[in-house]
Amino acid sequence: MRLDWELKIMPRPAFIDLYSDTKSKPTDGMRKYMMSVEVGDEQKDEDPNVLDLCARVADMLGKEAAVFLPSGTMCNEIALAVHCRPGDEIILHESAHIMVSETGGPAALSGVMVRGVQGENGIFDGDTLKKAIRPESRYLQQSRLVTIEQTSNFGGGAIWPMTTLQDVIAVARKADIILHMDGARLLNAVVASGVSAKDYAEPFDSAWIDLSKGLGGPVGAVLAGTRDFIRQAWRLKQRWGGAMRQAGFLAAAGIYALDHHVERLAEDHENARALARGLAELPGIKMTAGEVQTNIVFFDVGGTGQSPADITGALKAKGVGIGGGGLFGPTAMRAVTHIGVSRADIDEALKAMRDVLAV
Repeated sequence: MRLDWELKIMPRPAFIDLYSDTKSKPTDGMRKYMMSVEVGDEQKDEDPNVLDLCARVADMLGKEAAVFLPSGTMCNEIALAVHCRPGDEIILHESAHIMVSETGGPAALSGVMVRGVQGENGIFDGDTLKKAIRPESRYLQQSRLVTIEQTSNFGGGAIWPMTTLQDVIAVARKADIILHMDGARLLNAVVASGVSAKDYAEPFDSAWIDLSKGLGGPVGAVLAGTRDFIRQAWRLKQRWGGAMRQAGFLAAAGIYALDHHVERLAEDHENARALARGLAELPGIKMTAGEVQTNIVFFDVGGTGQSPADITGALKAKGVGIGGGGLFGPTAMRAVTHIGVSRADIDEALKAMRDVLAV
């Protein structure tokens, strides 16, 4: 017998979600591949897909081993806990994800202090790092770890240049400080710059990539480092509830993404540039992070006479999602392109913005 609700199901109009690349969803091909794989217990090293994914990412980043984790935040927080002791200090950009978007995790989970430094578009240089390193003193916390975010989220998707990275690495090594790379959007940097993931990540003691942003995976990230580092990371994964048992379905999504969704990140970058060009033409809107390098577009709406909340609400009613206010700033908005957004969607989003601004 057919139920009434079955008769009333109607397809929903497509929603153009530019809030974040975390809004990306698995493609049909990824879904089919996920459902085709054999799975096993990852805690017993019995899941072939988890083992394959970790081996591939470790090799990609120039590391000995890797561990599959539920989120990039867990990658960061586990890395801090392994590398640091309570009372140590980590140095990072003041806008870094660890600093502003992980709910005080360094203090709550590891008892470490954070020292934010300044730099344009989320990027600091070797001289800035040198000035931030604490001198040796029984009265001061010890500068233990330097972390960089590639690409810089709140820097508008800016890519750390290799020369700047090498400068920062050299200063850190001279001071005997550990290096960690938050590689949430590392592959965006790889595709945009032509520099390999290994060239970017190998000099760091630990690094990770995200699978659930531009790559379109539903869940997960992979943290890589030495075998001893990963052994300790696994202990914390277990302690903090990150073990996932038959995780092969999720790991399979990551494998599929690495095979099929990396090079296409260039489409997201071009769509972001097209969006930025269109927004820059609208009265009252100011682009705030310079040239768009990857898939993140920051802009200021203070000159429009409307608040970010007003604009986001009106855009949502028109089927477009863009983030505004809050962490971004009182008059700032952010749009992020990803695998679920086409060039036609960009045109529709710009049309909706023109309608909202009545221009």
